[in-house]
Amino acid sequence: MGKVLTVVDLFCGAGGLSLGLHAAGFRHLKSIDHNSSAVETYARNLGAHVEAAEITEDMDLPSATLIAGGPPCQGFSSAGMRRTGDDRNTLVSVFAKIVARQKPLAFLFENVEGFLTGEDGSRVIDLLGPLINAGYHIHLRKVNVANFGVPQNRKRVIAIGGLHWAPTFPPPTHAAFGSPGATLVTGDLPATPTVSEAFRGLPRAAESAPGTPQGHFAPAITGDDLKRVHGLKQGQTMRDLPPELWHESFGRRAYRRVKDGTPTERRGGAPHGIRRLYADQPSKAITSFARNEFIHPTEDRFLTLRECARIQTFPDDFVFSGKLADQALLIGNAVPPLFAEQVAKHLAAELRAGVEQSAGPGRLLSFVPTMSTGMSPALQRITTIVRSAFLASNDGKPKEGQLQLWG
Repeated sequence: MGKVLTVVDLFCGAGGLSLGLHAAGFRHLKSIDHNSSAVETYARNLGAHVEAAEITEDMDLPSATLIAGGPPCQGFSSAGMRRTGDDRNTLVSVFAKIVARQKPLAFLFENVEGFLTGEDGSRVIDLLGPLINAGYHIHLRKVNVANFGVPQNRKRVIAIGGLHWAPTFPPPTHAAFGSPGATLVTGDLPATPTVSEAFRGLPRAAESAPGTPQGHFAPAITGDDLKRVHGLKQGQTMRDLPPELWHESFGRRAYRRVKDGTPTERRGGAPHGIRRLYADQPSKAITSFARNEFIHPTEDRFLTLRECARIQTFPDDFVFSGKLADQALLIGNAVPPLFAEQVAKHLAAELRAGVEQSAGPGRLLSFVPTMSTGMSPALQRITTIVRSAFLASNDGKPKEGQLQLWG
């Protein structure tokens, strides 16, 4: 059977990360989240080892091979307005200090891409500082989950660390397409599954809850909403509609830059309003708003919650608890289980093979802050900060062998 690998999952949400860890052979000792709908969903699908609690630096935790988790990301997310000083952002520091205190053989951290530039990059320091000081050898990279077989272009930040040993970073398993920078990962890899492949086998959506499987329903649309949906071809967004069909909120957001002078850090992502997905491409990133923004590729309706869950790679027998808005939030915030499984399998193989620990200091093995050929000014700033904090030698140059930086 091999070495038993155990895990504690912090900020576990509905259980997407745990589902992947379990599939990779990790045995859960405890999972924790403060959200009642998340805990109920987790317990219903994954077991009673989940606990509803606030996560604090000094909480009592069992000793495990791995500590995994993704502190709440809304303070960083580009899907909504960024909130400087959001209390949820400080949970990154809590996660790092827990790992540094517990000293598991490895840790796995996940967050949204805005984590890198949120709070002027200070949260990256909050994560790396305590862990490198504790002796962890760390990879910190932005990845696209589509490169790991998930049928959506969803960029996320992953940190993997080994205590006094150097893990390798899991290689991509799929060739992504349909998003800027997606084709930069090359090689003889199978193509990422498409939206139509993700929906394969689903029956026709019901018009009312609960649907079969759970969440597979979409209320009929009428009036201007139907005109909007009729007017959009695959890949088109509200921008492609006549202005008289724009949502009022879309019009405000489309011109917000000049109309109200909203600061850049609070502007959020570029407005799309609604979007009809391509059938033959991976989906755009699923968020808690996807069921109200994403139109089915070939049917004149919005996506069902189950279709959103399919794109996130949850199995059809995974049942979500809470009100519809709660379920949408759980699905949108989840780590795609298939992505978690691919990363966890790679880490598990190294842990089972046996790792050689040394008493040397911790270090940053790689830092990949972008998936494109250029950097934004914000990413350039955080790269300079990381170099200065963790990589500069006495002469001000990066320490040889400590940094691999692409982008």
